[in-house]
Amino acid sequence: MSSTAATDLIFGLTRIVGLPALTDRAGAPLSAADIAQIVEEADRFCREVLQPNAQAADRQGAVYANGTVTTPYRDAYAKWMEGGWQSLSAPVEHGGQGLPASLWTAMTELGMAADTSFMLGPLLTAGAIDCLVHHATPDQAARWLPPMVSGEWTGAMCLTEPNAGSDLGVLRARAEPLGEGKYALHGQKIYITWGEHDCTGNILYLVLARLPDAPPGSKGISLFATTKVKADGTRNALRCGGIERKMGIHASPTCVMLFEGAEAELVGEPHRGLPAMFAMMNNARLGVGTQGVAHGAAALRLAEAYAAMRVQGGRPIADHPDVARMLMEMRSVTLAARLLALETAACVDRHALLGDAAAQNRLALLTPILKAWGTDRGVETASTGIQVHGGMGFVEDAGAAQVLRDARIAPIYEGTNGIQAIDLLVRKLAKDGGAEMRALLDEVKRVPDARLRAAAAALEAATGTVLAAQGRDADAGQSVAVAYLDAAGWVLGGWMLARAAAEDPSAYGPAADFYLRRLLPRATGRFAEIEGALAA
Repeated sequence: MSSTAATDLIFGLTRIVGLPALTDRAGAPLSAADIAQIVEEADRFCREVLQPNAQAADRQGAVYANGTVTTPYRDAYAKWMEGGWQSLSAPVEHGGQGLPASLWTAMTELGMAADTSFMLGPLLTAGAIDCLVHHATPDQAARWLPPMVSGEWTGAMCLTEPNAGSDLGVLRARAEPLGEGKYALHGQKIYITWGEHDCTGNILYLVLARLPDAPPGSKGISLFATTKVKADGTRNALRCGGIERKMGIHASPTCVMLFEGAEAELVGEPHRGLPAMFAMMNNARLGVGTQGVAHGAAALRLAEAYAAMRVQGGRPIADHPDVARMLMEMRSVTLAARLLALETAACVDRHALLGDAAAQNRLALLTPILKAWGTDRGVETASTGIQVHGGMGFVEDAGAAQVLRDARIAPIYEGTNGIQAIDLLVRKLAKDGGAEMRALLDEVKRVPDARLRAAAAALEAATGTVLAAQGRDADAGQSVAVAYLDAAGWVLGGWMLARAAAEDPSAYGPAADFYLRRLLPRATGRFAEIEGALAA
């Protein structure tokens, strides 16, 4: 029997974002039955292979000793590889199945909800694959992509340094030419997810570094690829210097990586590394936004089970009005974010399968909203899940505390949510004067719900307000960027639920009605915050 999340994902893919019709037009038809079968099998794998070990993996954690890292995932990763899951949406020419990105997004949610620490490895590998597909030479692609697509190698993204976090323009890692297209990498990178582990024999690292003739700032950054083990079978000059002790995701090794002359190759053009790396980062931001959905789903799964069996006052606490309210809020927010993630992923598919250039603009607009709003809701929902459990939620044995600990990183990495809000305002809205947002809101207004139409009109007005503020005073505009993005998320979440309710009123009407009555007004509070801040 499929989980509720899988049922909702199948509904969202087949009846909300229209994946069967999209693939029909692309000449690679997937029926609704095909999509259901893939999602149900992914759900089975995650529930039977990943979920049962997640709590034990968290307690064991990743362990560092003498430059090596051991994880609790060797058996699970072998089954991941055997099932071919890494290849799900990778290109056929490199050994992948070539299935739509929307299906990988569904797998990402199911995997993250089952065991976030495990799924972070495949998520980063998928991002590295995407970057290489777009920026590697044919020769590089032929050598590196097949083992990554099969899962024989994993991929890691190496940006951050002790002195260079959000400001990558000051990074110090350097690349010295060795001749014959080879370079020696020198430098230290930190916070490298799955930078070292014992699940595969090789790891490919995408590393930002500077060439000797690099201009200062971000325009002087190049992208390089290097592997843990070189083609001749010898160990490369790189090593893990330690792993971080963290609040959550204990079984995911977060590594300090030391590059001590590691042999590497340039990926893409010299001094154009940041745009190339953003291919991987944007892929990861969609994945992290989906991770926020997964944290909500995991918290809801635990809270519903506990509330159904915990009896107080002669009845299950699920029947107590305030607990029922909390559970309904968890359900409706998680469903709204889930459908928004699928809507965002469908933009990737519309561009890739149909060559729809407009889908790229929509994807650019939705990605920071999904990443920030989705992960903020994931943290809130995980916290509410603990509240449903009461004192047991604060006890590790219940599992609810782990969900919250794991969820808290998501608003931080792949660009903090404040940076996502600034990106939305400065790089997306300001780029076209808000035209893409207004086009999206025109679609929202076509939903026949007066509450939603009013919220969309208010968001349209707020768009003009924040753009005007940004034009007058960049700091003033950016000071309300988070409030603006949050309001946009609440409105678009309502739009997704209203569409679901219109498609299947009996299944999705209650969640949509609850959301529009009780949660959509949170956008109004954000609009008032923007007005108040800019009037000060």
